[in-house]
Amino acid sequence: MQHKTIDELLKSEKTHVDVIVRGWVRSFRSNRFIALNDGSTIKTLQCVVDFENFDEEILKKTTVGAAIEVAGVLVESQGQGQTVEVQVSKLTVLGEANPEDVKLTILSPKRHSLETLREQAHLRVRTNTFGAVMRTRSKLAFAVHEYFQKNGFNYMHSPIITGSDAEGAGEMFRVTNLDAKNPPLDENGNVDFKEDFFEKETNLTVSGQLEAETYAMALGKVYTFGPTFRAENSNTSRHLAEFWMIEPEVAFNDLDANMDLAEDFIKYVINYALENCADDLEFLENRLLEEEKNKPQDERSEMKLREKLRFILENNFKRVSYTEAIDILKRSKPNQKKKFKYIIEEWGADLQSEHERFLVEKHFKSPVILFDYPAKIKAFYMRLNDDGKTVRAMDVLFPGIGEIVGGSQREERYDVLKQKMEAMDISTEELYWYLDLRKFGTAVHSGFGLGFERLVQFTTGMGNIRDVIPYPRTPGNAEF
Repeated sequence: MQHKTIDELLKSEKTHVDVIVRGWVRSFRSNRFIALNDGSTIKTLQCVVDFENFDEEILKKTTVGAAIEVAGVLVESQGQGQTVEVQVSKLTVLGEANPEDVKLTILSPKRHSLETLREQAHLRVRTNTFGAVMRTRSKLAFAVHEYFQKNGFNYMHSPIITGSDAEGAGEMFRVTNLDAKNPPLDENGNVDFKEDFFEKETNLTVSGQLEAETYAMALGKVYTFGPTFRAENSNTSRHLAEFWMIEPEVAFNDLDANMDLAEDFIKYVINYALENCADDLEFLENRLLEEEKNKPQDERSEMKLREKLRFILENNFKRVSYTEAIDILKRSKPNQKKKFKYIIEEWGADLQSEHERFLVEKHFKSPVILFDYPAKIKAFYMRLNDDGKTVRAMDVLFPGIGEIVGGSQREERYDVLKQKMEAMDISTEELYWYLDLRKFGTAVHSGFGLGFERLVQFTTGMGNIRDVIPYPRTPGNAEF
């Protein structure tokens, strides 16, 4: 007989059938009622044991965290909270879990802080919260691929080891096999990277965008979805040193088409999560409501989790120029009363999360796309507008999180791009191939980047980005 997942059994319309199910014990009450979970759903399956007919040693080994196999009959449940249960005829302990082990306490029904759970990241996914988050993450990842594949995009694998800094920020992890204590030096006393594995200075990628652009200019529509790295010493709830990035690039798309794509894409994946993660999102919503009971009223979310997700689906994204946004922020009460941490005084300011959230949550009460930012605060590859001071950039802003997408129409003019790179001290020799694109059939093209963890964080309502990736990499932490 094939074993069934708990999700399959709970959805089954057939009862009084023999079943085999495997999973981990969540609780064992009165030596009679086993709550079993196998990760296929947030729900547990009740397995009823007639303890008088079972070996006492086996029952003693049926502890929280133990892996077991149950054979029995699936019947209608007499208890509350479940429609079916298993009357156990055979119980096998596949893997014991010592109840005395302190690590096992995180699997008990008692609530633990998310910090405590992070210290046991190899076990935390067995808790309800992290099981729900990681199943939702998996579904969102599938939805990303499904959307692009349905819309004629080619999936492109951009390199993880690169010699270029796509953002020009310099916050990169070096890749080398040189002796750290005694590296070879050149005649000027500098590290001689010609002796290194790649015979040049190389790093872990911060973005696959530049390489994706080259493929968009041959295949039309491409997207990357892979790990990216930032050596930014930010110990915050919004930053990771290793995270996953989604980056579509489309030939012949201008900024308006880019904004259309971003809005359509985000709505698709969030709708997919609402339709396919109902139980997990309900649990995460209730978890948030419980958590917020301890907060002052003015710090609580105005919308419940699923209401916030529907808010994205039901509202057109408001498109606002950076210049208009600055005027709104300068006149706003929080700015005039100096309630903002960063006061907006003049055009050219780099907007912070507090400003972005004000525009979305208080002023427009809808998702917002800001566009046409000052060139000085944006990357070298963004197309310069005719005014000479703004670029065709766009950011998508969401409630509770601020910026979730950053993108632009790319600079397709060779002379303008070369001039911008030289002004920003970005090597035209190193990126000769990127400039080359503008010499061989150049055309308008656009794209954007979406940090996958930010999307998962928004969808699940988790407050810290470290809780939406299996093993977070942050300053001072590369555990597991």
